[in-house]
Amino acid sequence: MPSAGGSTPEAYEAAYLSGLRNLLAVVAPGRLVFVSSTAVYGDRQGAWTDEETQPKPDHFSGRILFEAEKIALGSAVPAVVLRLGGIYGPGRDRLIREVAEGRATRPAEPLFTNRIHRDDAAGAIAHLLALERPEPIYLGVDSEPADLGAVYAWIAARLALPEPARASTPEGRLARGSKRCSNARLVASGYRFAYPTFREGYGEMIAG
Repeated sequence: MPSAGGSTPEAYEAAYLSGLRNLLAVVAPGRLVFVSSTAVYGDRQGAWTDEETQPKPDHFSGRILFEAEKIALGSAVPAVVLRLGGIYGPGRDRLIREVAEGRATRPAEPLFTNRIHRDDAAGAIAHLLALERPEPIYLGVDSEPADLGAVYAWIAARLALPEPARASTPEGRLARGSKRCSNARLVASGYRFAYPTFREGYGEMIAG
C-alpha cells in the first residue's frame, strides 16, 4: 500500500496521482487493487455509507484520492478500489497512547469513526486480488462503526484508567468526517474478518 510522504496536497499528489500514473505506464498486472480511503465521502454527520453513496470529499486528501480512483478504474488495467477506514494494529496504537498518557478527550457530540486492523487491511487486499469477479469498489472497514468517545472509554476501562473527560464544546470533525461505513459488500464477497470490531483488535494489543 503506497502512502504519502507527508500531510500536504503536494505529497498526496506525488504519491497517489503521479505515482499511480507512473505505475500504470510501466506495468500491466493482472489486477490492480488501488487502496483509497473513506475520506472520499467527507463528513456525513453520522449517516450510513456504502459503495453506492456518492463521494463528496471535503478535505484535500479525499479529493486527491477520489481523483486517483477515477484514474485507476478508467485505466486499461483491471482495477478494484478498496476504501479503507483508519488502520490500527501493532505500531499504530495512537488511541491507546492518548488514553494512557491522559491526552484523550471524548467529543462533546457523537463522532462516528471507522477502522480496520492492519492484518484485515492486508487480508482484504489479498482477497480482492484472488476474487474471480470483484465489484469495482469495496469499503474496507470492520463490522462496527463506533463513536470515538465510546472507543476511548472502552480502552480506558481495559487499561484500568479513569474514563477520559468529555469536551465541553463541539470539536472540529476528523479529516475523514463522521459516518457509519458498511462492510456488507466485502463480507458478502467471502471475506471473513480476523478482527470484526475494535474490541478484538485493541483488546489483543492491550493484552500483549
